[in-house]
Amino acid sequence: MQVDIHEAQTNLSRLLELVEQGESVLIARHGKPVARLAGIHQNAGLPLGIARNAPLASSGDDWWQPLTDSEVEDWIEGR
Repeated sequence: MQVDIHEAQTNLSRLLELVEQGESVLIARHGKPVARLAGIHQNAGLPLGIARNAPLASSGDDWWQPLTDSEVEDWIEGR
C-alpha cells in the first residue's frame, strides 16, 4: 500500500494497525516512495524456528556418543 505524506500524518494510527497485521506501507512524496512502514518481528530464541517444539539435544549423555555409520551416512546424504 502506498500513501502520500499528508495521508500518513493524518492516519498514522490506522496505518500502524495495518502494519501490525503484516501490511507494509510506502510513504510517498509527490508520488515517489521515500519511506516504508514495516513491522518489527521480534524473534525470541533461535532463528527460523529451530528447536521451537523440541530441544536441540535430548537430556542425558546419549547425545554425546559418536554417530553410528548409518547416522553418518544419513547426515552426509541430508536425510
